[in-house]
Amino acid sequence: MTHRERDRGTIALYTVLFTPIVLLLAGLLVDGGLAIHARQRAADMAEQAARAGADQIDTDALRRTGEPVLDPGRARAAACDMLTAYRDQVTASRCDADEQEVAVTVQITVRPQLLGIIPGLGEFRLTSGATARPVTGGDGP
Repeated sequence: MTHRERDRGTIALYTVLFTPIVLLLAGLLVDGGLAIHARQRAADMAEQAARAGADQIDTDALRRTGEPVLDPGRARAAACDMLTAYRDQVTASRCDADEQEVAVTVQITVRPQLLGIIPGLGEFRLTSGATARPVTGGDGP
C-alpha cells in the first residue's frame, strides 16, 4: 500500500470535524456582536427616557424652594412616552419616578442569526436600566 492510498479521505474527515466548530465560532462572533449592540441600544433608550423624565421639574416647587423637584406623574409619563418611539424594538419597559429621580428599565429581545439553528438557542432578552435626577443652574457657562 502506497503513502497516497493511506491518506485517502483525510481531508474529508477534517472537513466534517472542523466545519461545525467554525460555524459555532462564527455564530458566537456574529450573535455575540448582536447581543453587545442590543445591550448598548437598550442602555441608550433607557438613558434618553430617564433624561426626558428628569426634565419634568415642578416649577412651583422650584420657585418656592429653589431646589429642583420632579413632578412624578409627568416625569413617569414623559419617560414612558419617550420609549413609545422605540415600540418596535422594546419588548418590555418600566418607568418609575419620585420627586428626586426617574428610573427606567428597558428590555430588548434579540434573535440570533447563526446560533438560532441550534435547538434551545432561540431568542434571548437583554435588559438595561438608567436613572436621572433633575439639576438646575451651575457655576460654569
